[in-house]
Amino acid sequence: MSDQGELIYVVDPMCSWCWGFAPAFRAVVDHHPELTINVLAGGLRPGDNAEPLNDQMRQLLGHHWEQVEQASGQPFDRTGLDRQDWVYDTELADIALVTMRNLKPDRIVEWAHHLHEAFYAKAIDLTDPTVYPSLLAGFDVDPDVFMVALLSPEMKTATWSDFSLARQLGASGFPTVLGVRDGRAMTLTRGYTNAQTFDQIIHRWIELTVPDVEPGAVCSLDGVC
Repeated sequence: MSDQGELIYVVDPMCSWCWGFAPAFRAVVDHHPELTINVLAGGLRPGDNAEPLNDQMRQLLGHHWEQVEQASGQPFDRTGLDRQDWVYDTELADIALVTMRNLKPDRIVEWAHHLHEAFYAKAIDLTDPTVYPSLLAGFDVDPDVFMVALLSPEMKTATWSDFSLARQLGASGFPTVLGVRDGRAMTLTRGYTNAQTFDQIIHRWIELTVPDVEPGAVCSLDGVC
């Protein structure tokens, strides 16, 4: 950890408000290279919490995506909502996040953004393991090594440990950003915020001022997003 502190970014690759927040997070982090960045997989809807994409869910997702698009300007390819016999299971995408953190920790923020873009802007099905080798282009990772890790029980266990840690830190929705200094974790943002507001929050935290957290729109564990 740097002397300035650590940011913990709790995110899910299949979280729409995380996609909305992604450019703001990257822009601000790029302006603060003195900070250590740690990315945790949030676990929005993994495993037994997954839900089938039925007509009701299509309608709810479409509504949420429209809200995110209007608030953030991020693009959405809605053809993904036309999938049939598809289950909204975020587990594999979360494992992919943890796998890249294990193999290329310095590229993890970029990878998180890349997964968001793939799922939301390009309608790539992140529940399908066969899509991942092509997503690795430009990340200097051996696809065979990545795929072995992605499908390993060890990486699955590590990912579920991320979920548990995120809950322990109080992240019940995504995106959540926490600041850690001197062993103390503080919630800096909870939900979507724009780059200007996020940058102000980070500056106040660096200056040791406790920020007033204004909850933004969030992908919660008990909702559809």
